[in-house]
Amino acid sequence: MLKLSVGPIVGHTTTDHARIFVRGKAQKDAPVFAGIRYRQSGHEQWLKTTFARLANLQDMSDVITLNNLAADTEYEYQAGWFSTTSAGHSVDSLQELPLQWPQELYRLRTRSGTLGTPRAYFVGSCRYLRMTVGIPSAPHLGDRIFASMTQLAQQADPPVSAMLMTGDQIYVDDLNFFAPDREYQQILAKYRAAFSQPHISRLMANLSTYMILDDHEIEDNWPAKKRSGDDVLYKNAITAYELYQASHSPAFELLDDGRIRRHPKHYWYQFTDGDIEWFVTDSRTQRNLSADDRRLLDTEQEYALCQWLIRSPARVKLVVTSVMFFPDARQNGDDAWAGFPGQRLRLLETIRSHRLKNVIFVSGDVHGSLTSRLTHSEDPDFEVHTIVSSPLCNIKLMPYASQSSFILDRPLARNDAGEYRQELTGKVISRDNFAHLVIDAERIQVNYHDRDGKLLQSTGINLR
Repeated sequence: MLKLSVGPIVGHTTTDHARIFVRGKAQKDAPVFAGIRYRQSGHEQWLKTTFARLANLQDMSDVITLNNLAADTEYEYQAGWFSTTSAGHSVDSLQELPLQWPQELYRLRTRSGTLGTPRAYFVGSCRYLRMTVGIPSAPHLGDRIFASMTQLAQQADPPVSAMLMTGDQIYVDDLNFFAPDREYQQILAKYRAAFSQPHISRLMANLSTYMILDDHEIEDNWPAKKRSGDDVLYKNAITAYELYQASHSPAFELLDDGRIRRHPKHYWYQFTDGDIEWFVTDSRTQRNLSADDRRLLDTEQEYALCQWLIRSPARVKLVVTSVMFFPDARQNGDDAWAGFPGQRLRLLETIRSHRLKNVIFVSGDVHGSLTSRLTHSEDPDFEVHTIVSSPLCNIKLMPYASQSSFILDRPLARNDAGEYRQELTGKVISRDNFAHLVIDAERIQVNYHDRDGKLLQSTGINLR
């Protein structure tokens, strides 16, 4: 067996289930398979080996599911790919082959169902990996921050449950000024390069990773800048996104036979980690820009989000939105929630009128990191926080955000019931960074680290 060309990437993980993305390579007309074998850490006997046949239609990739796992348990696994000379092999007959597995051993931990246990997460966005004639330029610059994340994950207490990548995992339009990529194979090449760099590859092979797209997976400020002929670009970009980002997320339905449905109904999704729940919104592909019904989330998604906010018994509810919920940016703010004030106000009123507590909005996008708080002039019980983490890797052509980049000197919104007032709860960080969230019984500790792992700022959000 050979080392995977991309992956393994551990995706959605529950108390008894894990999804792992794998990719091999095409071998002319020979059948190609990928395999994973796994066991509980510390045991010698492998529990099971699972195979998947790889096809060019899916860029020689697939997602292998591990089912019937034990809760709160560390598993170790090996992964690889191979081709056969026999066209008659099935995934069942492969069990009899004397395969020699790649030596590298990976680890994953299933979720704990215990309530009240402290949890930790990484959050990051906007990882620029410039490609020149299909080759990454200085790829170590876009990869080194993941080495620091791996080092922190190895010593973190509580252990890090997952990494949330909240948008712009690749830049399809990184050469937008003179040679934007539009062809399907060009976009696939960017994903292969981005996800196969050594440090990110090591991190994602051992830590559950949840992703959602933003504009640069398609085109800057999509769909506001959509032009004639961009339908083909969108189809190519979204097909690649489904393969490399959505396929190992909860957006792909788990079927009764343990496999996943290949065609998702939508890209937004939810997942649970004890008494902490996440709702990851699709803040990009279902926008309505018409003046009479302007919305960032489509009707179905807004309804689902509101119902989740109201009905979920979770102690902490984190809403991922790839673009900032608040505060508003002074420039290009209309691409974020500032451009959709009616829908934002409806969400805020839902939270306030139902007296919901511990709702946190998590985002990226702006190439600056910050925490902020929203209160209400007439309702002392209302409080909502936002956590922003961006970028993982910037370039000189893209300026970092600073405190002056945001509108902080007036209310975010107002209606007959009063004003929503905003304030920063820490400094704006203007350098490459990632966020390390630690959630315990009393607070969310937001720790920002630079690309070398140095702690830049720590802010506490008290839970109520």
